Amino acid sequence: MLGTKAIAAAVVLAVCAAGADFNGARALESARKAVALGPRPAGSAAIAKLQAMIKAELQANGWQVSEDVFTAPTPVGRVTMRNIIGKLAGKSGRAVVFSGHYDTKAIPGVRFVGANDGGASTGWLLEMARVLPSMPRKDDVMLVFFDGEEAFGEWSDTNGIYGSRHLAETWKRDGTLLKIKALFNVDMIGDKDLRVMDELNSSAPLRRLLKATARETGYGAYFPEQAGAIEDDHMPFVRMGVNAIDLIDFDYGPGHSYWHTDKDTMDKLSAKSLQVVGEVLVEVFRRLQQ
Repeated sequence: MLGTKAIAAAVVLAVCAAGADFNGARALESARKAVALGPRPAGSAAIAKLQAMIKAELQANGWQVSEDVFTAPTPVGRVTMRNIIGKLAGKSGRAVVFSGHYDTKAIPGVRFVGANDGGASTGWLLEMARVLPSMPRKDDVMLVFFDGEEAFGEWSDTNGIYGSRHLAETWKRDGTLLKIKALFNVDMIGDKDLRVMDELNSSAPLRRLLKATARETGYGAYFPEQAGAIEDDHMPFVRMGVNAIDLIDFDYGPGHSYWHTDKDTMDKLSAKSLQVVGEVLVEVFRRLQQ
């Protein structure tokens, strides 16, 4: 018969294991709540509501919340943007970062609600906010919600990824960049027909770790050998020497026809796709903590 202490330990382990289960349906529901706010370009009233929702969810799950607020010069004038950062402290002096953008592109004449492009990453990160606090960790873990990923009009070196460019510079100045063990950026990972590309700009060691983990968790088919290079929120960090990777399915709809159109709606998303990315990156995180 188990003693009282053994029973208590078993209960704790069971609770921790349950808490570490990523729930794709719950992530999808969080994405739905974000998308219900409508178009959410940087500086809009709708994104302000989403910012409040994100901060409330992080605080409710025990995260230390901070904001990286800045005013960006854009083709439509100066726009105030906010990166939202949640942090759980570890003891190693190193950090693992999960990031994604929560803004949507402003497209004149189009009601672009960005279910996959902005909504999926938001919902996925909010589910990670519920999962990660119960997991054993030695490193700091940070969740970063980037503002201003989308360009105002045509993308260029100075128009787009405003939030990640600003935070990378901020973390370079304060020394945070040197502490980052790995950064995982997610974007457009809710597509029902999920195929996460092998992103060639990303860190080679993290690409290998991701592929091995996906294969060993039974999800290798969702991470095919389809390679391509993407300019996304990981790139300011890659350029500064950070071990960073972008997880993106950049084949959205027939002939990529849903991207940046009014067809990017909740009916195109799948809880299963969010689940796959969640389970793989939760396992990656476990391995990085060993």
